[in-house]
Amino acid sequence: MLAGRRRDALEALARDLGGLPVRVADVADARSVRALVGRGDVLLSTVGPFARHGRAALEAALQAKAHYLDSTGEPAFLRLVFEQFDEPARKAGVGVVPAFGYDYVPGHTAAAAALERAGPDAVRVEIGYFAVGSRFGMSQGTFASLAGALVEPGVFFDGGRRRLGYAGLRSRRFDVDGRSMSAVSVPGSECLALPASYPRLRDIDVYLGWFGALSPAMSALSRAQVALFAVPGYRRTLAWAAARLGSSGRGPDEAARAGNGSHVVAIAGDAKGRPLATAVLRGVNGYTYTARMLAWGAERAARRGLKARGALGPVAAYGLAALIDGNREAGLALTVS
Repeated sequence: MLAGRRRDALEALARDLGGLPVRVADVADARSVRALVGRGDVLLSTVGPFARHGRAALEAALQAKAHYLDSTGEPAFLRLVFEQFDEPARKAGVGVVPAFGYDYVPGHTAAAAALERAGPDAVRVEIGYFAVGSRFGMSQGTFASLAGALVEPGVFFDGGRRRLGYAGLRSRRFDVDGRSMSAVSVPGSECLALPASYPRLRDIDVYLGWFGALSPAMSALSRAQVALFAVPGYRRTLAWAAARLGSSGRGPDEAARAGNGSHVVAIAGDAKGRPLATAVLRGVNGYTYTARMLAWGAERAARRGLKARGALGPVAAYGLAALIDGNREAGLALTVS
C-alpha cells in the first residue's frame, strides 16, 4: 500500500508500479498515519526532513506493534530513535531500523564484512562513502535534511564511548579504485548501532566523500560554524532558516542517476591503527540503491521478521549474510581483502 498527502500523485505512482492500493495520510494528522498500520505490518517511512516530520510514523508503528524502517540520514533523528525509542520498541516486540538506505546500510555491511575477515584483533573501523562517475545530483529532500543537520550534533564513537559532535570537523583521504579521494567526518548510524553487533569495537569513524577536493575546505567551514554557535542568536537563526527549507520530493532523474555510482569502503584495524582487512561495495547511484534496499528490507521483514527487537542497525536486524545478498540485489557488489 502507498500512502501520502496527495491522492493524485499517489494514484499516478501506483499505476506506474503496476497497480497498488493507495491511502491518503498526513504526518500533521497523527491519527491518519496510525490508521494505516496494523499489528504485524511493516511501516516504511520516507517522510522528510525527519527531524520535523518523522516522529508520527515511528510512533504509529510502535502503537500498532509493527516493524518500522525509514530512509533518514539525519543525526538528530537517529539520536531520537536510539535514545528514546529503543525500550518502547522492545516492549512492543518490534524492530525499528532507521537509515535503511544509502545512508547508512552500505557502511554497516562493509564494516561488518571487514571486521569478520580481520578477526578478534580488529577494534576500530573507518568507513568512507563516495559518489563516482560523471554526474552527481542531490535531491531537494537530501538538501533540506543536510541543512537541518548543520544545527544539531550527532553521535560519534571514540574510545569505546558515544560522544556528541558536529559533522565535517575532520577530513581523511581514502583509496578509491586507485585514486586518493578526500572525505569529511559525519555522525553515521554505524556509531550508534555497530557496537551492539561487535562489542570489541573501540573506534568507529564515518566519512562522506561527496564533496571531493572541497572536503578540507568543508572541514574548515564546519569548524568556523561551530565557533559561531557561541554568538548569541546564531544557532536560532540558522535553525529558523533550515526549517523554512522544504522539498517537492524531486531528485536526480534517471539519466543523472545512470551517470553516477557508489563506492563505499570500510577498513578494519587493530588497536595500533594497523589495517587488517578492507571491504568495498561498488555499484549503482545512492538514490537508486536506497529505493531498492528499502523495498528489500520491508519485504524481508514482512516475510521473515527481524532477528532482534528494539532500535536496530542493519546487521542486528537482518544478519550479515542476508545483508550482503540484499546489497547485491539492490545494486552494490561486495569485495573483501
